[in-house]
Amino acid sequence: MAVRWYQVVVDAHDLPSLARFWCQVLDWRVVFEAEEEVIIAAAPDALPGICFVPVGERKTVKNRLHIDLTPDDQAAEVERLLALGASRVDVGQGGDATWVNLADPEGNEFCVLRPKKTLLD
Repeated sequence: MAVRWYQVVVDAHDLPSLARFWCQVLDWRVVFEAEEEVIIAAAPDALPGICFVPVGERKTVKNRLHIDLTPDDQAAEVERLLALGASRVDVGQGGDATWVNLADPEGNEFCVLRPKKTLLD
């Protein structure tokens, strides 16, 4: 039996706004939009995608799953993401962490890792 990773599903309070934030972060686009879901991906037929589905309540606890981003320039990317609406968060990472913890506009945590070229150092 074959299986493929199709998408990650994210609970969202404001689907269109959160989907558009992540489109800007990843340079992706909305590939499907309806009242009950908004799907974003690199291209209409690209997998995996991210699907945003509605929930009535706001996020209240730390994520159990999160996205890691690997930019060419960590400091510049963190500043870009903050300008898009991300915020810094402390999830107990400590002062010696090589990554930066941020949250999207609805509080979902994600990490900005150090540049790819130094991951193997």
